[in-house]
Formats: sequence, C-alpha cells, structure tokens
Amino acid sequence: MNVYTLPITFGHTSDMPHAKHWNISSLISPEADSALSKFPAILRQILFNRGYADEAEARAYLNAKADFDTDPFQMTGMREAIDRIRAAIQNHEPIAIYGDYDVDGVTSTALLVETLAYFDADVRGYIPNRFEEGYGLNNEAMDKLKADGVRLVITVDCGIRSPNEAAYAKNLGLDLIISDHHHPAEGELPSAFAVINPKQPGDIYPDKDLAGVGIAYKIAEALLSLQPSAFTLDSLLDLVALGTVADLAPLSGENRILVRRGLRQMKQTRRQGLFSLAAVSEIRLEKVNAGSIGFSLGPRLNAAGRLKEALAAYELLITKEPSRAGELAQLLNVQNRDRQTLTRKIQEQAEAMALADDPKAYLIFAAHEDFSSGVIGLAASRLTDIYYRPSIVASKGEAETRGSCRSIPEFHITDALDRCADLLVRHGGHAAAAGFTVRNENLPELVARLKSIAEEKLSQSELKPTLTADMEVSLVDIRPELFEKCLKFLEPTGYGNPNAVFVARNVRVKNSRAIGADAKHLKLALEDEAGYTHDAIGFRFGEWQRRMPPRVDILFTYEVNEYNGRIGYQLNLKDIREAGDK
Repeated sequence: MNVYTLPITFGHTSDMPHAKHWNISSLISPEADSALSKFPAILRQILFNRGYADEAEARAYLNAKADFDTDPFQMTGMREAIDRIRAAIQNHEPIAIYGDYDVDGVTSTALLVETLAYFDADVRGYIPNRFEEGYGLNNEAMDKLKADGVRLVITVDCGIRSPNEAAYAKNLGLDLIISDHHHPAEGELPSAFAVINPKQPGDIYPDKDLAGVGIAYKIAEALLSLQPSAFTLDSLLDLVALGTVADLAPLSGENRILVRRGLRQMKQTRRQGLFSLAAVSEIRLEKVNAGSIGFSLGPRLNAAGRLKEALAAYELLITKEPSRAGELAQLLNVQNRDRQTLTRKIQEQAEAMALADDPKAYLIFAAHEDFSSGVIGLAASRLTDIYYRPSIVASKGEAETRGSCRSIPEFHITDALDRCADLLVRHGGHAAAAGFTVRNENLPELVARLKSIAEEKLSQSELKPTLTADMEVSLVDIRPELFEKCLKFLEPTGYGNPNAVFVARNVRVKNSRAIGADAKHLKLALEDEAGYTHDAIGFRFGEWQRRMPPRVDILFTYEVNEYNGRIGYQLNLKDIREAGDK
C-alpha cells in the first residue's frame, strides 16, 4: 500500500497531505535591532525570534554558556543520595542501577555504572524487559535484586510514579534512590531514601528540562566533586548527548550546553561501542551532530528495546572489547531494519483499518492482536504526520489492550484520556503523546468516547500543520559563508532549538528529478537572481516532479551536505508551493 495515494478523508477534508500553513515570524523590533547591531542582519532576526534581544544574552546563547548556577547539590535529595552512595562504595554493598529500555534509560544506566565502577563499587545495571515487565519499577525485579544481594537501588529515567513499588522495596529492606525527569503525580511522591527530580515541588534547581541522563550526569558530577579523581566528567558527555537528543529533551538551557560539549566528546570518544555503532550507521564521528543522533544512532539503540530487550544496547555502550562491540552494533543494525519494516507494516495495516472503519473520523484509531507494542507509538506518529489528526494504534491482548497515542497542537491527548479515566486501567503522557491500558470489554466505549471528544474539539478547526519561518529572504543572501559565520553557532539544533527556517519567493527551477526508492524524494537545482545555482533536496516531495512549475515559493533550512568526502551546502525543503500560490 502506498500511503501517499490514499484519499485524505479524515475530518471532512480533501486537503493533500503536504498542504500546510506558513507562519513567518514578526520583524525584529527597532530596539532589539539596535542592541544586536554587532551581529549580521539575518542572525539578528534569528536571535530575536528565539527571545534574545540583548547582546550579552545572545552571546551566551551562541557560545552555549550557562547564565545560571548549575551546582547539582541544589537538587532536592542530592546530598542524601550522594552520602548513601559513598557509604555503599565504602562498605562494598551491591548496588543496582535500574534503568529503562529507551536510549535515555540505557545511557543513564551506562553512565552511572561506569562512574561507580571507577570507584570500585560493586555495581550492576538492570534494564527491564518491555514485553515481560513493562515500563519502570516492578516488584518482581525488586525480588530478584534482593535475592542477588543488592542493598541499594538507584533508578534512572524512571520511578517517580511508582509509589507502590517504592513501598515494596522498603518492605524488602532495599534502600531506593529515585532519579527521574518525568512529571511527578500531583500530590504524591514515592517514599524512597531520596528522590532526585528537579520537577518535584520545592526543588530550586533552575533547569527543569534535563533528560534522565542529564540527571544521572548531575549525580556523577556531585559524586566527583566530593571524590576528585583522574576520572573526568567529560568522558561521560557522549552518553549525555546520545540520551538527551534521542529523548527529545529541549535543546535549550543546560541541555544545549551539555549536548554541545557531548558532541565534541563524541568526536574524540574512546568508547568502542560508539565507534562500531557509527560504522554500521555510516556516520563519521568527526562530523557527528544532533541530527546524526536523532536519525541514525538513536534509532539503532532504541531498536533493541522495541523488538526484544535493551540489554544489547546497554552492553554496546559499556563494552571495551572491539569484537563484541562490532557484533552488538551489527545486531542493533539488523534489529533497526526489522523495526522499520514492522513499523511500516503496522502503519499501513492500521491506516487501512481506520479508513475502512470510520473514514470521516477526527481521530484515527486501530487495534489488532498482531500489533507489536514496541512499535505502535512509531506507527501512530507516522499516521499523525500524514493525516494531521490525533492517532492511536493499540496492541490487543487476551484481557487488555495497550494503546500508544500521538497528537497535534489543537488536541491535548492526555486531557482526552483523563476524560475517559473511568474506563482505563492506567494512562499517562503529555499534550502530544500518551499511552494507556484498557480492559478489552471497555475498548469499544473508549474508542467511541475519544472520537466524540475529538469531533467536539476539532470539527470547527481548519486542520493543517503550521510551519514557522524565521524570515523571508532572497536566495542571493543564502551562501556558504552564512552557514559558517552564523547558522552553525545555533547548533545543536533540534527539539526546543530549531534550525533557522527561511522562505524564498518566486524562485526559478532550473531542473528537477525524483530520487530514492519509489521516487519518493525530490532533487532540485534552483537559480537565484544573481544566477547562482543552489542544490535543494525535498524529502517525500517526489510527487512534485510530475507537476513541477517553472517557479516556486519554498520554505527551507540551509545545511551542510557531505557526500563521498565532498562538502557542499544545500537547501532542505520543508514545503513547496507554486509561486504566488497562497
């Protein structure tokens, strides 16, 4: 099934999948333009759009310098946690680092295991199995760790919503330190030896957006501040960059600082697993950036936990054996291809089911016994991207169904689930993504209610995605020196710190061709007013080749393109219109 040729009938619309609103940011104010006068004009507008209207603040941003105190001991619970960890090291008590099966959890686990092992701690990592144990702490794991002699359990990237499991650990005689970055339940914190989470009430740490691996790093920083050694925090920053970017933590504030330093560390890493992972991903580490993590390295590390268990990803990050690292990297590469195939299959099947069941629904829903719970979220995300509707793909079990939800800015999916809480076994998430478990006998009522809520919220909306551009430019202003002198200082870019986005009008198309499997992508040569030719790539815009007008309006980013050892620059098209088409 070719998903791009299906009729777009959801929500009573005939819009094509790529029809989008363009929103161009307001022009810089005269005051800010004056305050930022030492920067080039295009950079001034970009800085203004990101909230920087003062030269000192702008320079701190461009140089990725902190303008706040990052002392880890500001975090509630940090002092108690560090004292307990140091006592465990001194007394040779077995310690377990209890993580999660995604990249953030795996890197967090590897980071603390590596740190504590340096101090000769009796430490081991524990990653739960997604399919057998589910997310977070579970009592059976506590029993196993206790039986293995563990005295201290430190969670990373999980535990903040596990009050029952924390109580169980206490009854077993386990000391539990919870470190997590997820939002605590309102009015309820687990009863643990210490809880480290900057989002907990009363915590004064200034940056609330650290990923789980960022908080694990702050624990390592606190420990090393009291026990100076030859072990350096810089050696951990490659793990911080991997986990932070892959978990879509905002690349602003301290995250941006840590990721920029982490990318620098990745370029000189001695981590054998990272060498091997980069090799199978066809990534040159000396050129690595946040996009390399988001689109190549991260998905391969995630693939293990999505299909089987995440132990292979964890072992890859900590092994020092080149041959073992190579084997594990190859395994993750194969699993990632399998994950892609499975996701595509489930997406297409879910799409067909939803269209056949209710082609005018404002919410896409599909559940099936054969849908793997490890990739249903990815399938839901693709459906939301294609149809710009909230989407739910669910794996149906014998007694219960587990669903994964992705949504659009116009529809807060977790609020919708809250309105259906009486039907659910459990649920959680945020505005754009959520998950739930429902007993099968309540599934039909849940679907009906969610679709009704979606229609209530969305029926009066013109449902098109909105793309925001920093400014309108002439392509004459887009040259390699713009990237080298301005745009590269915005990096790392990604969620929370987007690439600079531009709009150019009435651009001449010199030539075009469809490329890639099934001709899905578009390669263009565009000529500006000065006669300069720009290479351009439009991913998933291959259908334009059949109807390419002589002149186009484009919304794009500007990027380095390295191919076969040659470095060039290209426009990365995010949307195309026939010139003058509103």
